[in-house]
Amino acid sequence: MPIDLTTEYGTLHLRSPIIIGACPLTAQEMSRIALVSAGAGAIVLPSLFEEQIRTWNQKQGFRATLSTPNEPVPKQVKQLRNAVIHDADSYLDLVKHASAEVSIPVIASINGAPHGNWLDFTKRLESAGATAIEFNIRLAATRHCPDPSEVENSIVDAVQKISEIIAIPLFVKLGRQYTSLSHLAHRLLFKAQGLVLFGQAPEFDISLENFQVVSRWGFSEPGSIASSFESIMRVHAIAPEMPLAASGGIGSSSDLVKVLLAGADAAMVTSAVYRDGPDIIASWLDSLGIFLERHDMGSLKELRNRRPKLFSDEDIRAFYVKALSSQPDPYLIRSANRTLECDRWGHIKTSK
Repeated sequence: MPIDLTTEYGTLHLRSPIIIGACPLTAQEMSRIALVSAGAGAIVLPSLFEEQIRTWNQKQGFRATLSTPNEPVPKQVKQLRNAVIHDADSYLDLVKHASAEVSIPVIASINGAPHGNWLDFTKRLESAGATAIEFNIRLAATRHCPDPSEVENSIVDAVQKISEIIAIPLFVKLGRQYTSLSHLAHRLLFKAQGLVLFGQAPEFDISLENFQVVSRWGFSEPGSIASSFESIMRVHAIAPEMPLAASGGIGSSSDLVKVLLAGADAAMVTSAVYRDGPDIIASWLDSLGIFLERHDMGSLKELRNRRPKLFSDEDIRAFYVKALSSQPDPYLIRSANRTLECDRWGHIKTSK
């Protein structure tokens, strides 16, 4: 019996539940071809940042002033024309070419704060041929400490605004810092066509050379998606109509199955493709099909019907107590010249 691995993510019909998350790979033509050949259901293009769109808006304003005859070209326009950057114009070209080249949905990505006129740029992305838009919300770090309701209202208002000016699906990528994620998801129902849980942020460190803050992007650890299971299950339980994509730390075919059981309709994968290449997609899809067949299921719809029930707060407390009272075998921490034996809490018992 053929296994049906198609899924619905919002209003998008995907041939497989694996979406390639926003990353430089999706900006490369040969990589896109390889990802499509391996079975990806959709790809998300690298993010265009708010700052780049604001620069583009400024440039458009400068261009408008050039319509007056004999008016000198402003210095800022010359600088922008000569700047070698990945600007909004080149991003629109990327959307246009990628959408024409591949047969699967191409999702444009914008990254920025949920306010400002820069959000109007989403209409340009739609005109360029994007199948959908992913809005990766970045909350500004300021000395002002807004009320949580202010933050939530700004997100809902921004999503509402974008939804009113575009006809293609809008997916909202959220971080982990919200007071009540389930409540926010419920408020975004029928405004956004789906949520991505969760967006990855750069790692911050402090340089011991110049005492400055430094940041860098890193790969997510395989299997770290497990820390998102409870959140995905809660959001799915409170807002079951909201399509969900799991993101961050999906490192095996088992992780893929688990996020689908937790409530996700699709899985966004990036780090695993960098580690193992595009062929890992085909391998995971084969494993997913074998898993379904072994459990007498012929489609992802049947898998969704087997999702575990959301546990209550009383159940969560019971699970927590049970975990604390379990008796795992003491583990060993080894170093070059000694072995430290620890109890289940990690306290050192003996030293040899």
